[in-house]
Amino acid sequence: MAQEIKISVIMPVYNVEQFVGKAIESIQNQTLKEFEFLIVDDGTPDQSGKICDEYAQKDPRIQVFHKENGGAPSARNLVIDRARGKYMYFMDSDDWAEPTMLEDMYRLAEEHHAQLVVAGFYIETYYNDTEYVTTELSCPDRVFQTQREFRENAYQLFDKNLLYTPWNKLFLSQYLLDNGLRFPQTWMDDFPFNLMVIREVEKVVVTSKKYYHFMRARAESETARYRDDLYPKREEEHSWMLDLYGHWQVSNEPSMEMVSRRYIERVIGCLENVTNVNCTLDRKGRRAAIREIIRNPRVSEALKTARPRSAYMKLMLLPVRWKNVTLCYYEGKVISWVKTKNVKTFAKLKAGR
Repeated sequence: MAQEIKISVIMPVYNVEQFVGKAIESIQNQTLKEFEFLIVDDGTPDQSGKICDEYAQKDPRIQVFHKENGGAPSARNLVIDRARGKYMYFMDSDDWAEPTMLEDMYRLAEEHHAQLVVAGFYIETYYNDTEYVTTELSCPDRVFQTQREFRENAYQLFDKNLLYTPWNKLFLSQYLLDNGLRFPQTWMDDFPFNLMVIREVEKVVVTSKKYYHFMRARAESETARYRDDLYPKREEEHSWMLDLYGHWQVSNEPSMEMVSRRYIERVIGCLENVTNVNCTLDRKGRRAAIREIIRNPRVSEALKTARPRSAYMKLMLLPVRWKNVTLCYYEGKVISWVKTKNVKTFAKLKAGR
C-alpha cells in the first residue's frame, strides 16, 4: 500500500550550487517523513540541477524537474498541479529549515482544520562568509476562529513581516487548487500570491515557533542596486493593500495605521533608490523624481495616519512632511551611503524602524 503523502514540498532552483545541498538535507532531516519533495531546476547555468539529481537518485521522495529558465513563479506553478500532498510547503533553495517544522505545522493544520498555518522565522543577514546577525520574527500563538477575526487582526501579522513570504507557511492544497491560486509572473511574486491566499481565507492558525532560516546576503553589489521601476512598483503594492482592506471591509484604526506606515516607509526607500550611486538619472532628473514622489497625494494622506515607531523613522519623515526636495535628496544620499558602506548599521536601523 502506497504511503500517504502528507506534505508536498516545492522548491525552485537557480544558481545556488553553494547552498542547495543544505536546503535539501534540511527537508530530508524533517521529523515528518511522509512528504514528497518536488524540485524544479529552472534552467540553472551552474551545477545546482546536477546536485539535485544526485540527491534524487538516493531518495525516492525527491523528484527533479528540469525546465527552461522562466523564474521562480513559473517553476513553482509547474508542479503545483502535480503535487499529491494534502498540504503544500514552498521552500527557497538557498535557505534551510529546522527539523520539526513540517511535523509541527502539519499537526496544527490537522488539529484546527486550517487552510493556512503561519509560523515565525529567522533572517540571517550576512556581511561576509562567516559574519552575520540574526533577526527573529514571530507573533504569539493564535487560532483565528472566524474569517472576520483574522481580517481585523491581520495587521499584527503584516507588522511582523509574516504575510509576505510563502516559506513560513503551510497551505491546504485543496484551498489553493479550488481557488486557482498560482504565483503571478511579476516582480516580488511572493507578496501578491500571499495576498491572493489571504483574500478569502477563513481558517488560519499562527504559531510563535520559528523554523525557517532566511539567508540574506548583504554584498555591496546587492545593496547598491538601482531599480528604475521601484517607485511604480511600490505604488502598485500600496494599491494592492488598499484593495485588500477595501474588499475585507476592514477600516479599524490599527489596520489603517499599519497600511499607511508600511507605505510611507517604502517611500523613504524610493528616495534612497533615486539618489543611489547607480541611478541613471542626472541631478535634475533625480530632483524631479523626488518631487513627484513627495508631492503624491497618497503621501500626505499616509502621513496623517502613520505613527512611526522609531526616532530614526520620525526623523527620516521630516523632509517628506515639509515636501523639501533638497533635504529629501541629501537624506537619500546619506541612507544610500550607510546602506553600502556600513551594512551592519543599516541592517540594525532597518530592523528597528
